[in-house]
Parts: sequence; structure tokens; C-alpha cells
Amino acid sequence: MSGPAPADLGLLDAAGLLRARELSSVELTEACLRRIDEVNGGEPSFDGSPDAINAWVRLYPELAREHARLADERLAREGEAAPLVCGIPLALKDLYGMKGLPLTASSRVLEGNVAEEDAVAWTRLREAGMVPVGHTHTHEFAAGGTTDQVGNPHALDRVAGGSSGGSAAALAARMVPAALGSDTCGSLRIPAACCGVSSIKPTHGRIPIAGVVPLAASLDHVGPMARTVADCSALLGALAEAGPEPSALMPPPAPMGELALSARPGPRPLEGVTVALSDRPHGMEVEDEVASSFDSARRACEELGARVVELPSPWTFDWDDLSAVLFGDVWELHSQFSDRHERYRPAIAEFVEVARNFTDAQAYMGAQRRRAEGTAAWEQWFEANGVDLLLEPTLPITPYGRGPGYDRGHAGGPGDPMIALTALWDMTGMPVVTLPVKWNVAVSLIGPRGHEAPLVQAGIDLQEHRLPIPSAP
Repeated sequence: MSGPAPADLGLLDAAGLLRARELSSVELTEACLRRIDEVNGGEPSFDGSPDAINAWVRLYPELAREHARLADERLAREGEAAPLVCGIPLALKDLYGMKGLPLTASSRVLEGNVAEEDAVAWTRLREAGMVPVGHTHTHEFAAGGTTDQVGNPHALDRVAGGSSGGSAAALAARMVPAALGSDTCGSLRIPAACCGVSSIKPTHGRIPIAGVVPLAASLDHVGPMARTVADCSALLGALAEAGPEPSALMPPPAPMGELALSARPGPRPLEGVTVALSDRPHGMEVEDEVASSFDSARRACEELGARVVELPSPWTFDWDDLSAVLFGDVWELHSQFSDRHERYRPAIAEFVEVARNFTDAQAYMGAQRRRAEGTAAWEQWFEANGVDLLLEPTLPITPYGRGPGYDRGHAGGPGDPMIALTALWDMTGMPVVTLPVKWNVAVSLIGPRGHEAPLVQAGIDLQEHRLPIPSAP
């Protein structure tokens, strides 16, 4: 095979070669396993080290080879009728249950735990023929934005972001072409922004969370990660094909429609699209590099034909309400681990200690009611102003130094720049496409619930016409 080395291929490029029988899934999987051996920085470890990426909690090479062989047989048998993602190696965040395999949320609290069932998301991808390479590190129990046991492949002394830091690092280092993450206050988008990769946080409920270790079930989102938005789109299509899950808090998301896999042709593919900029970043300390990159993305929208308008935002949550929802949900899971409290890392122990105090049902339901009202205000804002998407910096900062993220005093909350711009879109459950401008800066496109398709198309147009993905580290 001429062209890029197999491990450097993105999902769609690899899928094309697999379907043309110019590359086998076994060959692609072996190339990914070799790349992991070359760049991960040694065997997976719990704490990592300053000179290692350490993206993985556990690797499953024999399982991967078995699935790759089965995928090749399926591709030979079904040809173009096989699912698009068949034969593609996949990293799964260590929250996704795989029946009979360890599931630990990167925590000693769950040491020895074995999944009793497959997560629904993994079931869907397994049935589509994807190849499980291993579980990637999460910030412990997904309760943070740094994942300090993982090194950023672009700069090992910088955080990879969290909580899906291992998945983002594995993608950036070209260890796999596709990964699963999750998002509660920003955990897909933060590591994407820190590592120069892409992600899609779908509408809340779009993909069932059953079988995924929760952080806060009413905020948690399952989502795809890859190096490009188009690759994320292909993965989202496979994840969402069997339909959404019911929710007691919000109506089920509207049908998603067909997702784009390529950019629209011509010099002005965003003609007729209205892009809004809001006042949400005003008053925040936005780093100069972020501000200049965001301005580049704004200009790119205009150059591609979009109408860009500035509008005040209609609503933001009260941090006390986010705490009531988040910690109320958190305590539902962690109350059962009180006899293992000393096994948490210090910051997560502190996080759980705070959650122990959030048991007021009236406060919880009041926060959920205000959350629903705020979501409705944003829905009305999009419609009344004729806005197709909102453009924002994903983070107001670039990745900071790796190391103290698990120390007490680093449990996040009001004032944490990692979630300053991301948490609102978990409270509203609205879909977000995140794409890099540089390896350490990203922008996000936000739309009303159910509007993944136009967001994905705009993200692909921006990425392929004006904002190409960063080069490999």
C-alpha cells in the first residue's frame, strides 16, 4: 500500500482502503499495536510518568486480533454492505463496560471490578464490526479536567485534558483512528482542545449511557472522538443508528437525519448559514493565543460565506444549580463506596466528600426545573434570531502544566477555566462539535437539541476548507 502508514490513517481513509480490500483490518490493527508499543512510553500504568504518554489503562491485543479477523471475514462476505466502521480499531474510555473485562474508571476504588455487561454504545460498535484495542485512562471516575496520569503527546509536561484524556492522547499520538469518550461538564471537548483532535458531544440522550460508569447520569453524554470532524461523524452515525434512550428530564432528541462525511464543494459552502458570537466569554480571562485563534475561526466562517452576528446570551446557569445536579447525581453512585474512601486519589476523595452533602431532593428538583427553563430560553434564542450555530472558544486557556490535578484543592467548580465555557452545554443537553485551530486551541459549534447534522456539516466545511487538523506530534 502506498501513501500514509496504516497507523496514521484516519477512520474514513482507513475504511475506504478496507472496503477496497487494499488493507486488511488485521494489518491495520497490527500497525496500531506497533505504534502503541513505540510511542506510549512503556506498559500502561496507574500513575504514569513525566516522560510517558501513558494513554492506556489496559490493552487487549489478542482480543483486537480476533475482532480484526472477524471484521476481515465480514468485509469479504458483505463488501459495500458492511457497516462503514467495520474493521476500524477503537479505543474505549475506561468507563465503558465490555462484558468479562476489567472496568475500573482509572480508580483503585474499582480494582478487581469486572463488567457484567457490555455498554450499549460498545454493543452497537461491536455489532458494526469495530476492533477494541483497549481501555484508555480517564480522569479518575471522570471527575476532573486534566487526567494527569496521561501526558499530552504534543508536550509531555502539559495536561492532555479530561476527563477523556487517554482517548484524546491516543488519537493525537496516532495510536488509533477512533475513540469513545464521555462528557459531563466538558470531558469530550476539553481533551480535544488540549490535544488537537475533534469530538462531537451529541444531544443528551442521543446515545444510551447504559453500561457506562456514570459521573452524573442526568448530565452524562456518550460521544465520539477522532482526529477529524468527518471521522467523528462516521462514528456518531454508528453509535446513534439504533436510536436514542428515553429521558425523564427532557423529551427525546429529534431524529438526527443524515450526517455529512465530507465538505461541501465551492468557495462559499457556508452561504446562508448564520453564525452567532455571544457575550459569554466577556469578563473571562481569555489567553491571547486563544483569542487570536478564535478570531481566525470567525474570519474563516465569513470567508466561507456565513453571516456572523453578535448577540447577548439569553441565560446561564447558577453554579449552585450545577452543583445540586452534579453532586446529587454523583452521590447516587459513590455512596456505595464509603468503605473504600481511602482508595480515591486525594482530589477525588475531596470531590466525593462534597457530594456527600447534596441530598436535598427539593434543591435538586428545583435546579433541574431551572435547567429545563434555561434550555428552553436557548432554544427560543436560536429560533427567534435565525441563528444556525453558535461559535465559541472551547477553552479560554491553553493546556497548563501537568502534575497537581489530583491534589486536594483541585476538584474544580466555579472559576475553573476548564469548564467555564463547556458546562452550560451539558446543562442544556445541546449538541457541540469541537475542532482544533491549533494543537492547543479549539473552537466549538453549538446548536439546538437535535441539530447534530447541520453542526457536523459546518464543522467539516470549516476543517477541510480553512482549519486543517494539526500535524502529528
